[in-house]
Amino acid sequence: MANIVTFLVSAIMIAVVPKLLGVEEYGYFQLYLFCSSYAIFFHFGIPNGIYLRYGGKDYKELDNKLFTSQFWMMMAYVLLLVVIGSIIAYFTLGAEKTGLILILTNLCALIIIPRDFILLMFQATYRIKDYVKATIIDRMVYVSFVMILLALGSRDYISLILADLLGKVIALTWLLFLCREMIFTKITHLKLGLQELIKNITSGGKILLSNIADLMLIGIMRMGIEYKWSIETFGKVSLTLSLSNLMMVVINAVSIVIYPMLRRTSKEELPKFYSILRNILMIPLLGMMIIYYPMKQIFALWLPRYADSLMYIALLFPICIYESKMTMLVYTYLKNLRKETWILIINLVSVLVSFLVSLVTLFLLNSLTITVASIVLILAFRCIFAEIIVSKKIEIKIKKDIILELLMCIVFMVTGWLIQSYMSTLLYAVCYLAYLAIKKKDIAEAIQEIKLMAGRGAESEREA
Repeated sequence: MANIVTFLVSAIMIAVVPKLLGVEEYGYFQLYLFCSSYAIFFHFGIPNGIYLRYGGKDYKELDNKLFTSQFWMMMAYVLLLVVIGSIIAYFTLGAEKTGLILILTNLCALIIIPRDFILLMFQATYRIKDYVKATIIDRMVYVSFVMILLALGSRDYISLILADLLGKVIALTWLLFLCREMIFTKITHLKLGLQELIKNITSGGKILLSNIADLMLIGIMRMGIEYKWSIETFGKVSLTLSLSNLMMVVINAVSIVIYPMLRRTSKEELPKFYSILRNILMIPLLGMMIIYYPMKQIFALWLPRYADSLMYIALLFPICIYESKMTMLVYTYLKNLRKETWILIINLVSVLVSFLVSLVTLFLLNSLTITVASIVLILAFRCIFAEIIVSKKIEIKIKKDIILELLMCIVFMVTGWLIQSYMSTLLYAVCYLAYLAIKKKDIAEAIQEIKLMAGRGAESEREA
């Protein structure tokens, strides 16, 4: 239900907001969402360190006083950074729209950093239900206020940003209440808290840099589009990216559960578990791309002002394939194996490739189409590079699967771009059936393994 709620909120926002807002206003709203995604830089990787170091532990095992001192020391320097950042934004950009967005982004950082501290602590200690409740509260308050504002005739991006901040504040309040015994106890053990803080920064810093590098993969391209063309073009491309990433809402939720589960899995079972998860993930995802053309036509009718940019879905839809695999499988396994350095190396190399490709597509070729297509190519490069690393660490063979998935994505992009009709869907569907025939044995083995695992789980429950 939590996955469904989050998915529906994202779908509603994608369908309704660009319909009612002007193209320029929607572009500035997307710019806020883009900037606020970088607000995680302020926490220096502390929540990520907690997630890595305490993954698989029970919440009751945590030292409340130690976490209290960490939390408030973190909030002290975050507040300082937010104030400095807001002052710089005001005096450099003033009351311009971009300056206002940066100030609101700083305010967002002050809310989401303590929220992430608690959420990642809940994920690490398997308090998934509490994590889910906070997420639902956040998104439901957000979408409710957006719908009310739009119904009352509001058509400016500032109202939508304030609704987003309000949802985050209410969710944070709920989280603070849930772990009040940890956050609001007397601050002691400052020295030990500082030492723990440094350990978490050391462990989580690599993940933080990796996450920022991850954002910059597409971020470099998006900033280049806004600089080279206009805020309206930025908003249109961002809408197309949002449509392409819609399935990622569910995938991210699933990956949250997998990490602590893997921490409790023996190393001998990791390779087999990887193959099972991979088949479970990739087969439906590749099949899902069949809905591309009907979805594009529906959105073109619903959002006629964005019809010219919706054709880019044909080039961007495979994003969900490679991003889902990275989020649910590759990152989760590398974190479980404590290979944060490899995550950082993979993302930094990919960012360098993204920067070089951006220079070529934006300034030498001066082509929006090639720039958009290169987004998928860079993400595919990053995913294949990372999966090769994982396959060597857990000693599995995935070369055939990588080639098959790459061919399927190429077929989808070429047919979707060149054949603007239902024939593209038919051609891709035929290729997908051929893919299923090739994977028939792997699918049967995965189903059999799932049945065995379910049987062992049921037997364990009866014994308990």
